[in-house]
Amino acid sequence: MTIPAPSPHSPDPLGWFNNQPYLLLSLTSLFWAGNIVLGRYVAGQVPPLTLSCVRWIGAFLILLPFAWGHLGRDRPVLRSHLALMVVLSATGFALNNALSYWGLQHTQALNALLIQSSGPLFVALWSLLLFGLRLTWAQLAGIAISLAGVLTIVLRGDFSALASIQFNKGDVMFAAALLVFGLYSALMLRRPKMHQLSLISFTTGCGALLLLPFSIWEFSTGFTLKFDALTTATLIYVVIFPSTLAYLFFNRGIALIGPNRAAPFFHLVPVFGSAMAILLLGEQPRLYHLVGYMLVLAGVVIASRPASAVV
Repeated sequence: MTIPAPSPHSPDPLGWFNNQPYLLLSLTSLFWAGNIVLGRYVAGQVPPLTLSCVRWIGAFLILLPFAWGHLGRDRPVLRSHLALMVVLSATGFALNNALSYWGLQHTQALNALLIQSSGPLFVALWSLLLFGLRLTWAQLAGIAISLAGVLTIVLRGDFSALASIQFNKGDVMFAAALLVFGLYSALMLRRPKMHQLSLISFTTGCGALLLLPFSIWEFSTGFTLKFDALTTATLIYVVIFPSTLAYLFFNRGIALIGPNRAAPFFHLVPVFGSAMAILLLGEQPRLYHLVGYMLVLAGVVIASRPASAVV
């Protein structure tokens, strides 16, 4: 039996998917929202530094078979840009993850979701400081509108509750993680020209190596992994979804539309987070959820459109 060769005009679903930045970035936000909710849920049971290290070891091992040939071909590029690649590994994979998981040991999910909404501002700040890239009027308006939507959701429609939120060291750590990740997002504009699998596999592997000494130190303090059902499910989720898939999607989204247009998708994280609370934790949907979702969606659409005028 002969299998007919595919027509040159036959659809390529994977190729189509790989060129849909808004879908890729929306899925990234969905996976990262689950990471925050789960990270807070297992706080106190799963060591944060070990979780970060195992997360990137697992992602690296998943990616390596697919990236092996590309890594060989891209070796000269990797060698000539080694310093930048290590910085990308440290900011995008090691430091920001360690700080966020550590912060979730000391703060509430509400605070983390609220702080997450500041992500686009950090990206814009680093893009301006490093490369002189300014926000367009559309991006500025979109960030403001989607931020209003985020606040509507996390404050349950009561903006007076903002004054009663108390921030602690966990909040500071989580904000620092976003500051570091903003640097990674901005530096992705200067990423070396190589296959995306070479980029992601190198940075996950290097990020795991950077975290390994701190994971060993954490183990020495007596805070160790307990391989029960919850820990196993946590590791499986964080390795596959917010790590391997989300970073592939995020890097590709930035490559397609740039960091400033991609940054407003950070605001979808608290939207998805609150939706998970409704679906998984039994919270009741309210009018403020609908209003917040509409504002966030409008802001993301406005901010992700290309424009020439800058502020």
